[in-house]
Amino acid sequence: MNPYILSILLSTLGLGTTITFASTNWMFAWMGLEINTLAILPLMAQSHHPRAVEATTKYFLTQATAAATILFASTTNAWLTGQWDISLMTHPVPTTIIILALSLKLGLAPLHTWLPEVLQGLDLTTGLIMSTWQKLAPLSLLLQIPFNNQPILIMLALASTLVGGWGGLNQTQTRKILAYSSIAHLGWMMLIVQFVPSLTLLALITYIIMTSAAFLTLKNTDSKNINSLATAWANAPALTALFPLILLSLGGLPPLTGFMPKWLILQELTKQGLPAIATFAALTALLSLYFYLRLSYAMALTISPNNTAGLTPWRLTTTKGTALLSVSVALTLFLLPLTPAIVPLLALN
Repeated sequence: MNPYILSILLSTLGLGTTITFASTNWMFAWMGLEINTLAILPLMAQSHHPRAVEATTKYFLTQATAAATILFASTTNAWLTGQWDISLMTHPVPTTIIILALSLKLGLAPLHTWLPEVLQGLDLTTGLIMSTWQKLAPLSLLLQIPFNNQPILIMLALASTLVGGWGGLNQTQTRKILAYSSIAHLGWMMLIVQFVPSLTLLALITYIIMTSAAFLTLKNTDSKNINSLATAWANAPALTALFPLILLSLGGLPPLTGFMPKWLILQELTKQGLPAIATFAALTALLSLYFYLRLSYAMALTISPNNTAGLTPWRLTTTKGTALLSVSVALTLFLLPLTPAIVPLLALN
């Protein structure tokens, strides 16, 4: 893609998200979401491969449906209450509709079926944008809505943690596995959004860091399925050794960064008198852990048959940029000790 066009598209993508961030009115927020969607479509279809075009079409139809539903719900709220402000979404009917519409935009279960298929049709760089940046605008709207005991959020969250774990068990494509991982992590964020929104923000930040590390590692080793992971060690031995730790961090195991948000979410759910929900969420995390361990085993604990020439690529000079990868991997592995400093910073107590 022409670098000028690419810079315009990325700037427009940022502009759309920024407009949604800055909006207190549903009309401006909707405009920001639409600009954001239209900017990423050319990035998704840039390879002109039939699979990419199919993914772009599915994404466009899904996002258009969600945007139309958001516009309908906000108009209904204005008709019933006379208010367009996001923070004054008080009527239960439009509030429920808007939660479902934003869930469709995010890919929460059971409105998730488009996400693995779309992510599978994209290259890893665009997939990273889809899994991280595209979550920011809808989540910013969910954080602004005043919730008054919304059981639908708990149901969507628990369904997402379960589907995100279960759906990834039989996958062989790394992009689909990361899509189901995204669904599971979104479920954890939604569990706590109506009780402690700042904890949802913390979970989102750690998710973005960990997913960036995973996507950039797969891009560096050019691994798009489990079989190709087995030969990645010949290209990058050090990265191959670190990748299982990145995956275990995504799974939420101590002493890695991913343990922090899950631990705090389970603690808060218990404080809110929801021990059964906390237990169910913790059990569904075991499903996700299983397919993370599958990837770890394929990449770090197996050596595929290879000839002498195939064993030496890591000795050659690489031209791939690794600055962002290095930072994201370091943060993914070593942020847990900072938890006592982060908790008061976000006013979690």
